[in-house]
Amino acid sequence: MLELTGKIALVIGLGQSGSEGWGIGAACAVTLAKQGAVIFGGNRTVASATKTKETIEAGGGKCKVVAMDATSSASVKVAVDACVDAHGRIDILVANVGFSQPGCAATMQEDVWDAQMDVNLKSVYLACHHVLPVMERQGAGSIVCVSSIAGLRYIGKPQIAYNTAKAAILQFVKATAVVYAARGVRLNAVVPGLMETPYTKVLSDRFPVEGGYEAFKAMRDQQVPMGRMGDAWDVANAVVFLASDEAQYVTGQKIVVDGGITSSTGRV
Repeated sequence: MLELTGKIALVIGLGQSGSEGWGIGAACAVTLAKQGAVIFGGNRTVASATKTKETIEAGGGKCKVVAMDATSSASVKVAVDACVDAHGRIDILVANVGFSQPGCAATMQEDVWDAQMDVNLKSVYLACHHVLPVMERQGAGSIVCVSSIAGLRYIGKPQIAYNTAKAAILQFVKATAVVYAARGVRLNAVVPGLMETPYTKVLSDRFPVEGGYEAFKAMRDQQVPMGRMGDAWDVANAVVFLASDEAQYVTGQKIVVDGGITSSTGRV
């Protein structure tokens, strides 16, 4: 089950925003590698992906990371071309880049909105724009885009650009999946809920509450019907399934990994 030996996986955004814990992209790369995939990573800096690369290699896997600006078409193309030059193909694409900034439609500055659209939505478009022709030539491929439950519902803090971009990813995936279904390429999305990752500490500074990080964490735990946040490995497991041949008849879909929060009528 979930055998990926010989598959080439391009993972965009596999670095860490902190030294403790695991981010979603990093966990995806490590989990794909554990299932046999060869990892080619594109990340804002090579240095921030060191932990990911070393962990994969310590487990006997293969991983190369190149510096890449996920919002630059030229930079993404260089990374995609480098992956194809090195391995001859791309079987799996994981588009994971994203972060949120606070603000509602009236208060968010236009430059912040534009930057949020670039990093959260344009990055997905550019990754697919350059990888889809490769997969079409192969006649096969699986693309997994990482969205968020913030694209499905309001989750307690004003972040209008992030909400909008993450919702748009889901429609991008659905529409593109239909276009490429007959060409052997599948597109799906994983929709994480409230996750405890190194980025959670960044969020606690960006959206501060009285009591600091522990209070912020407790608040998020209480919002989830299961009583706790998930972690990056929960998301990674869903990504591996969608990337695998076991999901060969699944396209244009989303898997929500959220501990039940979007099914709840409780206050969030």
